[in-house]
Amino acid sequence: MYRQAFHSLVVLALSPVLAAGQASNLTVLEIESEFVPSPVEVGVLLPPEYDPLKGPYPLVLFLHGGGGSWDYLAGSRPLIELAWTRGDLPPAVFVTPATGRTFYMDFRDGSERWETFIMDELIPHLRNEYALAVDARGTVVTGLSMGGVGALRLGFKHSTVFGAVAALAPAFEPAFRFQDIDPVDRKYRSDQDYARQFGDPIDEEYWEANHPLSIARATIEELAASELQIYVEVGDLDQFGLFRGAEVLHRMLFDAGVKHEYRLVRGVGHVGEFRSRLLQALGFIGRYLRGSLQPRPGRGVAAPLPPARSP
Repeated sequence: MYRQAFHSLVVLALSPVLAAGQASNLTVLEIESEFVPSPVEVGVLLPPEYDPLKGPYPLVLFLHGGGGSWDYLAGSRPLIELAWTRGDLPPAVFVTPATGRTFYMDFRDGSERWETFIMDELIPHLRNEYALAVDARGTVVTGLSMGGVGALRLGFKHSTVFGAVAALAPAFEPAFRFQDIDPVDRKYRSDQDYARQFGDPIDEEYWEANHPLSIARATIEELAASELQIYVEVGDLDQFGLFRGAEVLHRMLFDAGVKHEYRLVRGVGHVGEFRSRLLQALGFIGRYLRGSLQPRPGRGVAAPLPPARSP
C-alpha cells in the first residue's frame, strides 16, 4: 500500500510539468548482473548537447523512491530540462536504475547485492558506454525517500567515489541502534522488509553498518576532512515522520563541523511541493558541479561526539 500511494503522490506532484518541452534524450538500458535479479532496467537521460567528443560529462545517479522505477527519471525529466534551460545545472548524464523496494543495499543473506551492483557494475558500465567523468569531482548521487537514504548510504560509505550527495526526504530512523527504534519510526517499513534486508532475526550489527546515522557517526572525522558536499532536506509535515531522522543527522554533522546544507521545508508533507524542492536540489548539484561550493578555511577537524545513544 505504501508503495502504490507513494508512487501516485510522485506522479501527482510532477503532473503540472509533464507537458513541458523535452529536448533531451531518454533511453532505457537492460543490464545483466550476477549480483541482482536481471536484467536491470536503467534509465539514462542525456543532455540535449551531449557529444562524446565534448566530454567528460558529470554523472548524476538519480535514485527513485519506494514503488518507483526508472520512470522516476522520466517524470522528473521536464524539471531537469528546466534547470538546464535556466542555467542552474550544467550538462550532465542522469541515470536511474530500477531496483524495486530494496533500499539500494546488499541484503544480509547475499541473495541481492544492490550496492555491489551499483558500485562494481553499473557505474563502470556507464563510464564505458558514455563520456563520463571518472573521478569523484564529477560524480553525484541523489535520491528521494528510499532513494534519499540510498544516496546517503552510498555517499557516506564511498566518499572517495562521490563528490556530492543530495537526499530529499530520506527514509531512515532517528536511532543509532536497531533496538532503539521507536515503533512510530518503522511505519514505512514492514517487518518483512527488515527481515529481507537485515536477516531474520535482525542482524543488528549489519543494520548499523548500513544505517546512515551510524555510518556518519563511525566516519565523522573522515567526513569532516573530506570534500564530500552534502544536501539534506525534508518536509516538517512528512507523513512518515522523516524529519526526525533528518534533524538528528543535521545536528550531528553540524556539531562535528561536517560541511552540508540542511533544509526543513515548512508546511509540506512527504512529497509536497515536490517541483520546487527538486529544483532546489538540482540547484545545489549545479552549484557543486560549477565549483561554487568551496570548503571553508579551517574545516576538517571534527568535534568529539557524545557516546552512542538513542536520540
